[in-house]
Formats: sequence, structure tokens, C-alpha cells
Amino acid sequence: MDNQDPAVVDAIKASGESILEKAVAKAKISFDQFVNVSLNVAVTGKTGSGKSSFVNALRGLNDEDDGAAPTGVTETTMEHTMYEHPEMPNVKIWDLPGIGTPNFKAKKYLKDVKFNTYDFFIILNSERFMEHDIMLAKEIRKQKKSFYFVRSKIDNDITSERKRKKGKVKAIFN
Repeated sequence: MDNQDPAVVDAIKASGESILEKAVAKAKISFDQFVNVSLNVAVTGKTGSGKSSFVNALRGLNDEDDGAAPTGVTETTMEHTMYEHPEMPNVKIWDLPGIGTPNFKAKKYLKDVKFNTYDFFIILNSERFMEHDIMLAKEIRKQKKSFYFVRSKIDNDITSERKRKKGKVKAIFN
């Protein structure tokens, strides 16, 4: 070990092994375990927030592409649906129905979409975060799992704000 690069010596020591070959073998086992771990990511949130379009974007697809999650202006996703990630076959992206509709009432939603089966969550909303979003976050925390809040359709808000400000300027000069 004396003639080896100091970084290699440090890596061997950090592995708990005495020689490079054993450290490499141990690292390969850890890497293989990591690569073979499955991850179920659930995309959840209010109906109409763009969950299916978000799932398509994560998969590098447009809404009209073959194999894309169906999208529409009405409630489209009626069952939790799994989509594989295009480059990571162990990553499953789940498009969940929207919460808080007549078909998926908040009180039954967690059971209906099998909420406890997912490893990680993305809570999507196209507006301010509301009571349903907080309820989802609290339930995820109870399960000791992680989530991100993601705001979608922000381009619509930016366009509306520009129009609103433009209208104020016109009103001032008229």
C-alpha cells in the first residue's frame, strides 16, 4: 500500500479492508445492491394540477407521445398507474388520481390509492398549497417517508400577472 496513491489508500481504509482487491469487491457488492434497489415514486395532489403531464415530463415524453400518461381537462387518472423510468428500470413512477374529487374523497383517498406502498412522494399543485396538500404531507411524515412539494403551471400565473400589471398601466394613462 506504500506505493499507492494516498486517495486509494484512504479508500481502502474507509472500506474496512486491507487490500485494494478486497475493497473493490466490497464496493462492487454495495454498488450492485444500490443499482438493484427498486424505488416507487408517487405523484399525488389535487385533480387538474398536472400530475400526468409531470409524469410524462419525468419520462421525457410529451403528452401526445405513445406510452404517455393520458391527460385532459377533466379528471383523467382514475386508478393509480405505474410507469417505468426510461433509463432506470428499477424506478417506478406512479401517477395517482387527484385528491378531493367526488371519485376520490380525501378521507378515503389514502386507502384507495394504496398510499403506504410508495417509497417517495411528489405533491403537485398548480396553485397555492391547501388543506389537502398538508394532509398528504402529514400522512407521508407519519409513514417516515420523504416528499417534495412541486408547483406546476407557474407559467399561467406569470402570464396572468403580466396581463394584470399591463391593465393597471393602461388604467393609469387613460
